[in-house]
Formats: sequence, C-alpha cells, structure tokens
Amino acid sequence: MYKYLAVVGLLAVIILIFNHPIFGGSIKGKRLERIKKSPNYKDGTFQNLSITPSLAEGFTMRQVLWEFFTDKTPNKIPLNKFRTMKTDLKSQPITENFMVWMGHSSYYFQIDGKRFLVDPVFSGNASPIPGTTKAFAGTDLYTPDDFPEIDFLIISHDHYDHLDYKTVKDLQPKVNQVICGLGVGAHFERWDYAENQITELDWYEDVSFGGFKITSTPARHFSGRLFKRNTTLWSSFVLQTPSQKIFIGGDSGYDFHFKQIGEKFGPFDWAILENGQYNAKWKYIHTLPEEFSKVVEDLNVKNVLPVHSGKFSLAQHAWDEPLQKITENCKGKNFRTCTPMIGEKMSLNNENQKFTEWWKP
Repeated sequence: MYKYLAVVGLLAVIILIFNHPIFGGSIKGKRLERIKKSPNYKDGTFQNLSITPSLAEGFTMRQVLWEFFTDKTPNKIPLNKFRTMKTDLKSQPITENFMVWMGHSSYYFQIDGKRFLVDPVFSGNASPIPGTTKAFAGTDLYTPDDFPEIDFLIISHDHYDHLDYKTVKDLQPKVNQVICGLGVGAHFERWDYAENQITELDWYEDVSFGGFKITSTPARHFSGRLFKRNTTLWSSFVLQTPSQKIFIGGDSGYDFHFKQIGEKFGPFDWAILENGQYNAKWKYIHTLPEEFSKVVEDLNVKNVLPVHSGKFSLAQHAWDEPLQKITENCKGKNFRTCTPMIGEKMSLNNENQKFTEWWKP
C-alpha cells in the first residue's frame, strides 16, 4: 500500500512539474491547423531548408553529455564583474534612434518613433531549472520595470535563453504587439497575453504598420521547451522602417539562406547576429567565428552588432573568446563591427561612434 501511494505521489509531482507554465502552451486547434498548412512543416515538425543534424558528423550525444558534465574549459565564467553601463530607457526621447544591448541576445532599440525589444531574458537564469544557467555577475542590469511601453516585442524562437517566462510575463502590461514564429504564440497565450496581442509569422510572411514592415525570414536552428522539438518555428526577421533596414538574426547555423535574404532584402543598414555559444559539434545550428564575416557579406550589411555572448555560459569556450575572435576576424572588412558594453547606448545614425574593448582586463 505504501509503495503504491509513493508511486502515485511521485507521478503527481512529475505531472505538476511538467504542467508548470514555464514550459509554455500546447499547439492545438486553429493554431495547429494553420501550422499544418506551412510549407516548412512536415511529418509533425518544422523543418530547416537544408538537412540539419543536431550534432556534426563524428560526435555522439553520449560524448557531448560526458564533456558537458566534465568540462573544465578555462575562463568560461568571468572571475570578476566586468564593465557595464546602464542607460535610463524611460528618459530617452522617442525621437532618438539608438540600440542598447543587454547581454546574450536581448536588446532594445528605438527607431523612427517606435520601440522594439528582442528576446528579453532578465530573470538571471536561462534554464527552466533554477540556478543552473545563471547570468554572469553584474550582467543582469535590466528588469521589466526599467522599460517604457514596448510597441513590438520580437521573439526569434522559444528556447529558454531567448524566451524567458518570468520576463515576458512581467512585461505583458507594457507590450502592444508580439511578433514571433508560428506556434510560439501558444506560449504567450498560456502566459495571459491576449490573442490580439500576438502576430505569428511563417517564413516570408510579413506584417505592416504605418511605414514599418516586419518580415519573418529563415534561420537554421531548432525549437523546443520540453521533450518534443520543432513544434514551433524559429526565425530571423527583416525590419524595414521609414529610414533604415535592420536584420534581426536570432540563432542560426551558416547556410545559403543568408545569401538569399541579402539578395531579396539587402543591403542592410544594421544586422544583429549571433557570435557566441558555438562548438564544432553544433556547426549546423550555430554560426562559428570563422563564418561570421561570411554571413555579414552574404547579407550585405553596413553595421553589425555581435550578440549571443557576454551573459550566459552555454558552450565550451572562454566567456570572452567570441568577442576576441570577432574583432580579430572582422578587421579590414568592408563593414563596421560594433561592440558596445552591456547597457551602453549605441546610436543607429552615428557611424563614427567608437567602442572600447571592454572585455579585456
């Protein structure tokens, strides 16, 4: 009898845990029917444009897990707090065009009278398990209270380091519209966002609003918050404003889609591209440092902001290696690489603005 009760109790706990809202919503009803009509959906999941293994050839999941648990990569986490600069967002005139990187892939920007926030993670953790993927000391500068009203909250995909339950839940009263890939809206509805607050886009679908247009474009990655992968769509985005054109990269391995996007929508004034949390084992789903400049050239970009580093350690490289490699590999190229500190105000109009190598001792 006691064994039976123990088993029932354990099952009840498991059900409660996996029913926690942090894991998001389920795909069903009219949302599922729309997804089934997508040309990017096949056999119950979304597909990349090219065959995309989770691991590169010659690697096994057992090997990856062993290396993860025994990893002794030097300098993965900064030993000391590094320099940051917190910009007071609420006091900034809406007439100013600027961007503030907030570490990893979170950033805020104002342009042509509209406010945008991309992939905000401000809970101090990039995992559903508390305390397992903690932000570096001193990097979690911003909270939802620090933001003015947000015209557009853009989400590239539903991984925990890009879509944070606590952050977006707290931001809800300030958000006018959420722009995301197909299926991702189910998470927002589970978290009490209204249906009319959410716009879900398939690749190459767009939405227009008063001189602005946002187009969902392909990325080479994957999605998932619990057990099953790829039930929601991962995306990059093209934002056309009255004065500029911006590419919002999200996470993506290198592939021909960058060239296609550049030819269809370029040239771009700005691109925000991932440059961290890479590994040769994951070359199909994350951009490697030696591929970064090729991505920029394929897109035909004038100014680029490298992100996906500086806040969380998710791969087997030193925390500052991505920034070191990017600045080395992009020297002498025909585009400008911008490396602001976390929280530093970066002008979207002043191409003469200089940035320090703040990651160096």
